[in-house]
Amino acid sequence: MKNVSEMFGSMVFNDSVMQSRLPKEVYQQVRQSIKLGTRLGRETADVVANAMKDWAIEKGVTHFTHWFQPMTGVTAEKHDSFISPIEGGKAIMEFSGKELIQGEPDASSFPTGGLRATFEARGYTAWDPTSYAFIKDGVLCIPTAFCSYGGEALDKKTPLLRSMEAINRQCLRVLRLFGNTNVTAVKTTVGAEQEYFLVDKEVFEKRRDLMYAGRTLFGARPPKSQELYDHYFGAIKSRVAAFMTELDTELWKLGVSAKTEHNEAAPAQHELAPVFSSTNISADHNQITMELMKKLAKKYDMECLLHEKPFDGVNGSGKHNNWSITTDTGVNLLEPGETPYENAQFLLMLCAVIQAVDDYQDVLRISVASASNDLRLGAAAEAPPAIVSMFLGEELESILAAIENDETYDGREKEFFKVGAHVLPKFPKDSTDRNRTSPFAFTGNKFEFRMLGSSSSISGANVAINTAVAESLRQYADALEGSEDFEGDLHKLLRSVIKKHKRIIFSGNGYGDEWVDEAKKRGLLNLPTTPDCVPYYLDIKNVELFTRHRVYSEIELAARYKVKLDTYSKVLHIEALTMLDMAQCDILPAVSEFSGQLCGAAIAKKSVGIESAYETETAEKISGLTTKALAQIKALSEATQNAEELSDSYSKACAYRDSVIPAMIALRASVDELETITAKKYWPYPTYGDILYSVK
Repeated sequence: MKNVSEMFGSMVFNDSVMQSRLPKEVYQQVRQSIKLGTRLGRETADVVANAMKDWAIEKGVTHFTHWFQPMTGVTAEKHDSFISPIEGGKAIMEFSGKELIQGEPDASSFPTGGLRATFEARGYTAWDPTSYAFIKDGVLCIPTAFCSYGGEALDKKTPLLRSMEAINRQCLRVLRLFGNTNVTAVKTTVGAEQEYFLVDKEVFEKRRDLMYAGRTLFGARPPKSQELYDHYFGAIKSRVAAFMTELDTELWKLGVSAKTEHNEAAPAQHELAPVFSSTNISADHNQITMELMKKLAKKYDMECLLHEKPFDGVNGSGKHNNWSITTDTGVNLLEPGETPYENAQFLLMLCAVIQAVDDYQDVLRISVASASNDLRLGAAAEAPPAIVSMFLGEELESILAAIENDETYDGREKEFFKVGAHVLPKFPKDSTDRNRTSPFAFTGNKFEFRMLGSSSSISGANVAINTAVAESLRQYADALEGSEDFEGDLHKLLRSVIKKHKRIIFSGNGYGDEWVDEAKKRGLLNLPTTPDCVPYYLDIKNVELFTRHRVYSEIELAARYKVKLDTYSKVLHIEALTMLDMAQCDILPAVSEFSGQLCGAAIAKKSVGIESAYETETAEKISGLTTKALAQIKALSEATQNAEELSDSYSKACAYRDSVIPAMIALRASVDELETITAKKYWPYPTYGDILYSVK
């Protein structure tokens, strides 16, 4: 293996490459575009494109692609070669600024939520210079936005970039109030921890539910899963370690700062954590990470499962979104600091996040909603509940209480607490234990949003956080700009925000039933399923939020509302059909064969006067369960058909939630019980034990 420092970013057209290959003036223009989001002129783009092409060709590349992130949640790419024919039957390698800046892939087969008609095939990709181009699988990948002929966003990147611009605008307004004129740009940063399962490829290919749905639709719990906690942080198996080593290497080449990896709580479950980066780049890197995980697992005869709940009764997989705000001068605005100026600024930023999470708890829940993540939220340790709340820790809660009540802060400093008048006690990172049941927890100088599902793009959640916090800051700037008593007005503002929004702060056990009752008393939303929360997308306050900050237009919001519901129904439709196929074509015939063998054995024993209690009792139990399962198959088939006949997206999603899912659960219960009494040689599929312990 080559030196890591030499390897890191070697397949990325990054800042150092641009600095060495671009004329100084062009390089400065690109840097300015990245920092401030300004557009590059055509002549500048031509120079960049030519340098990018030469760099890629030197690495053996012949094709390029505009790499984009449609509303499917995965990435998309169409490859074009650099080849341009010339006279004499020859060809040269060319790449223009026009080709760099804009592409035109067919948009007709991507989900649009009605943003464009089927016959309007055109979609446009637009270069995102804030995210570096990279070489993947021998192709130059250019990160781009994806929009319709009318300019509406058809992707996840465009709204994310807009939300980053929104929070930048409002943060700068607030910083100016504190006399900070050195900062010219503010960016949110994210470190996205990724959980996943690795199972043997041969076992995977024997399970149609894993192949079609990404999760097991049937499966009795094994005698041992995660009860002893012996897998968590345990020694990594050699096959998995080899996979992790190559994954690190390939990610490092692409500039992804993969840093921490370990075994997670469930057997066959693992986690990878990167170093923080700008939210836009972090979103791109997380998509690359998931793609490489799937690809490299196959090389080691394994399959990577990114589904949120691949195994019932076993820990699911999430994605912890560690979010913060940083200035271009290198200051983390969620770092408490040690001076009155920094303390007051920190407290205002903290209150902005508290207000944002409370005011837009519905938007945050929508941002992580999916049929697969609904199965995970609140289901087991490591997965927070569907009720959005915040954890700040005892020390910060005490400080906020002192501000609210104009009382002496009874902390280390033992002095009257007034914003700007006295310093905070030195506030160490992670000064309190983490609350793993909290969906949104402060962890020293950042917030950890733990509700994201393992397979989802992080873009949606960060669009929600960025825009909601931008709105809080907008309100604060409006209230404080022009104030004649800034310190006094700031203190009053903080007191008001804390008093109004403290209901969202909760330090207890988010898994307990008592929290559901308490949250209801506080007026917090409990939205356990996707159809429960998605309609809030179109609430007036949420439409006003996104349109005010130019993150989504009304039509773009309506499109995402429809795409969320349609995807939910389609996922469950696939799962229902897969269950029916497995039950009717494999499971019931196998169980029937075993039952016949039992009956034959019972008759043979009886003919020679031998007791046949096991055979008789087991056959009778199987007969009762198969009769029950057959009726449940018919009920599931009918519920699925009835749901599919509905044309309205919301009605269909509700039908799947209220009729199809209960029918699926009922059928699974009968089949799983059949699995526990059927001889292993007759059972048609690998069991949970076979799958979870398949990688030796």
